[in-house]
Amino acid sequence: MTQGLLYVISAPSGAGKTSLVSALCAGAPDLAVSVSHTTRPQRPGEMPGQDYWFVDKAEFEKMIANEAFLEYARVFDNYYGTAKTTVEEVLASGRDAVLEIDWQGARQVRRLMPACVSVFILPPSRQALEQRLRTRQQDSEAVIARRMEAAISEMSHYAEYDYLIVNDDFNLALNQLRAIVQTQRLTVQRQAPRLGRLIADLLG
Repeated sequence: MTQGLLYVISAPSGAGKTSLVSALCAGAPDLAVSVSHTTRPQRPGEMPGQDYWFVDKAEFEKMIANEAFLEYARVFDNYYGTAKTTVEEVLASGRDAVLEIDWQGARQVRRLMPACVSVFILPPSRQALEQRLRTRQQDSEAVIARRMEAAISEMSHYAEYDYLIVNDDFNLALNQLRAIVQTQRLTVQRQAPRLGRLIADLLG
């Protein structure tokens, strides 16, 4: 069985990363979103095990001590991390895994798994990004200001990624993301094991 491929997708908060990844993986059994652990409070409508695994700080720090994470970071006074076993199980099954993580986590993952494919998603403008944050109606003005500062810092790391997508037109951005996945699946490295019998017959 061909090993799955790991995709690392990052974006500033409000750029539409989660919506794009959800649409990418919808109805695609060969793609699985890796559910991260976090210590931040659960938001209305979020489901444990679907959006995040919600744990307290003590449990998260115990997992750090046990080297259970492929990557982890502290963002806005909360921890976020990806368990190694979560990713390894998906890849071993032959499916591709998708990680939604920030630039700090992406840098850690690239160091441990350099074969991963990384994508950064940009908003069409600062104004559009701020408007999206305000539309959530979940954060105070102070928090929105902090998120905008963090977004600018996050976007400054775009050049560390393999691909860059601007999420202005959602359907266009989604099609571009799908094109990246399809392109990676057509490389000789991934196609040759699948087409072994055909190649043997053609060359025999």
